[in-house]
Amino acid sequence: MVAAVVKGTMASRARDWLRQAEKDLEMAEFARERARHEWACFAAHQAAEKAVQALHLSRRQEASGHVVARLLEALPSDLVPPQELLDRARFLDGFYVPTRYPNGHPEGAPFEHYGPLQSDQAIAYAREILAYARDHMA
Repeated sequence: MVAAVVKGTMASRARDWLRQAEKDLEMAEFARERARHEWACFAAHQAAEKAVQALHLSRRQEASGHVVARLLEALPSDLVPPQELLDRARFLDGFYVPTRYPNGHPEGAPFEHYGPLQSDQAIAYAREILAYARDHMA
């Protein structure tokens, strides 16, 4: 994961990233309501990832990568997140690949490995990360 200070109009896109994160969270809730728990977990991860990207951009910093915990750790020193938030990000990071690909588990299709327990928790954690990003955007 790389974070770099950017110049120009990059920071102006921060709100776009946050708005998309909010839509991804809505999609996670939509998928959960329809018992598509694997997609709910993945969409929750995407919501958290985009929210942290928005936070980076709001601080005139561009970050790359898909590991939410690392994106949080790469924030400027005045935004060091609490350990609990990092733990929640790590939980969500576990949904990035195996929710989508059959070879993400020793056997079975992704939908067979996720249920309401996982999707409810993923959505709750993504909601916390979005709130953190929203509260700390410049």
